[in-house]
Amino acid sequence: MEHLAQHIESLIFATAQPISLEEIKSCLEEALGIKFPDEDLLAAIGQLTARYREKGFAFEINEIAEGYQFLTKPAFHHTVGTYLRQTTRKRLSQAALETLSIIAYKQPVSKTEMEKIRGVSCDYSLQKLLEKELVAIVGRDEGPGRPLLYGTSDKFMDYFGLKSLRDLPKPKEFKEADFVIGEQAPIEEDIPEESDADTLEEEQ
Repeated sequence: MEHLAQHIESLIFATAQPISLEEIKSCLEEALGIKFPDEDLLAAIGQLTARYREKGFAFEINEIAEGYQFLTKPAFHHTVGTYLRQTTRKRLSQAALETLSIIAYKQPVSKTEMEKIRGVSCDYSLQKLLEKELVAIVGRDEGPGRPLLYGTSDKFMDYFGLKSLRDLPKPKEFKEADFVIGEQAPIEEDIPEESDADTLEEEQ
């Protein structure tokens, strides 16, 4: 079909999350009334992927999480991260920062393990980090009760301008000024300390 690649391109561009081959196929067949073999769709996606690999583009199509998504090329991660920090500078709360740091360095890690390290409940901070998509549930532990395991997300990598987890700073490199995150909505603003929040939840 003529312009098949452009139809697929429009779907990948329009989605905030990776879109799977099955989703692309279902949408195109309903929208265009045509049955598409998987090999035709994969060939068109291959054409798009090759096109955006060219040096003239600052972004590319990546196959992640069993789907396809436009992402900024690694060479420009630092530029994008700088822009995000400049446009909206919001500091992580100490509790959220500690919880996020534990997840980043110990992942995959359970909530029980986080609380053993911090010495206090991580419920509130973990909830906020999940809401802001900085961390994600990555599986379950094989131990008793099979607790959920948490890890950092792609959004975490984008916000901090990291190419991979190997680029995380060593603990001795941390400075207070580095505890800044660029985002459209703050992780917390004018909220009680975590211990107070937990007390309120228990009283309710």
